[in-house]
Amino acid sequence: MDKFELVKEAKKARELAYVPYSKFKVGAALLCQDGSVYYGANIENASYPLCMCAERNALYHALMSGKHMEDFVALAVVGDTKEPISPCGACRQVISEIFPRNGHIYLANLNDDILDTTIDDLLPYAFDDSDL
Repeated sequence: MDKFELVKEAKKARELAYVPYSKFKVGAALLCQDGSVYYGANIENASYPLCMCAERNALYHALMSGKHMEDFVALAVVGDTKEPISPCGACRQVISEIFPRNGHIYLANLNDDILDTTIDDLLPYAFDDSDL
C-alpha cells in the first residue's frame, strides 16, 4: 500500500471521529507488514484532558489486537488543515516509544498534501527509557 492509499484509509477513519466540541476531525491509519490496517480517530470529552487523539487510538488498537512495534510499517494522519497536519506532543512521545524509528509517518490534509517524515524528525530529543 502506498502513501496515497494509506492517507485515503486515514480519511475513512477520520469520519468516525467524535468531536462535538472542537468539530475538528482527525483520522489515522496504521499499516502493518502483513497488510493489515488499524484505524484511529480522535475522541473528545467535555473534560478535555480525557480526550484521545487519532494517532494513539490507531497504535493502541493495533497493540490490543496483538501487533508489536516490529509489525508497523507506516502511519498516516489526516486532518482538515491548510498544511499537512502535525501530531501533538503527547502523540509524538507515544509514537517515539512504540513505532519503529525507520517507519514512515505520512502527515496529510484533505487536499492530499503529504509530508513523509519519521519520528526522529518530529521528536529529535525524545524522553525514553535511557532517561529513567
